[in-house]
Amino acid sequence: MLEPLADSLIEPVVRAALAEDLGRAGDITSAATIDGGAQLVATFASRKSGVIAGLACARIAVLALDPGATFEAVGRDGEQRQAGPIARVAANARALLAAERTALNLMGRLSGVASLTRAYVEAVAGTGAVITDTRKTTPGLRALEKYAVRCGGGVNHRFGLDDAILIKDNHVAAAGGVGAAIRRAKAAAGHLVKIEAEVDGLDQLDEALAERPDVVMLDNFSLDDLRAAVARAKGKVVLEASGGVNLETVRPIAETGVDVISVGALTHSAPALDIGLDA
Repeated sequence: MLEPLADSLIEPVVRAALAEDLGRAGDITSAATIDGGAQLVATFASRKSGVIAGLACARIAVLALDPGATFEAVGRDGEQRQAGPIARVAANARALLAAERTALNLMGRLSGVASLTRAYVEAVAGTGAVITDTRKTTPGLRALEKYAVRCGGGVNHRFGLDDAILIKDNHVAAAGGVGAAIRRAKAAAGHLVKIEAEVDGLDQLDEALAERPDVVMLDNFSLDDLRAAVARAKGKVVLEASGGVNLETVRPIAETGVDVISVGALTHSAPALDIGLDA
């Protein structure tokens, strides 16, 4: 069961987006054309099929400008839905129209991430590999975009620089080798901190395996080298494939036997799901 994201994590993002849109004078179009007491009943509707995510963003946006509004979700985050209604709302007309773009931007963005993630998850179904995201997220939206990945059936990689040690190629260069970097990391890490090391070839994989990190990232390996890496390391460490992953390549990568496939495109290249507000 998908655990919903806490409103306390969503509200600062929504309020910042509303402030950006309302500017110094608020919605001057609605103020000029609509009576202040007018009410509006409307439907948030998806124009095409997709996985819905971010319903709470729309709810919080509307209620931030009209605390007396009613918001009823038709479905729930993580559901694959056909084109049609996803939520119904009744609110002060000026408030609803002022909140509209913020609600649509966030729902469309998160639903796009969830929908693309679902496509990758379905592409590797039955292989045993799991799809994970990266830190290639929109600044300020990481918690929401990673939630959307979960809505699509993916799992989350580390959230930031502080919750796991990931030794990348530049760390290796600065430390004098992947083995040296792993040894230093083990000496510094607390007992609950995982250590992952990126390698770019089978020789470097052997050097890393000798130090027994928790995870090894196989960066831009060919399919043949991925299979060789799995033969050498399966069961010793978790193997993560990264680089060159798209919807055409992800299944062959998964079929090599790797445990995890990280896909930056989930968050940096997902097209928004087209969602509109129909009054």
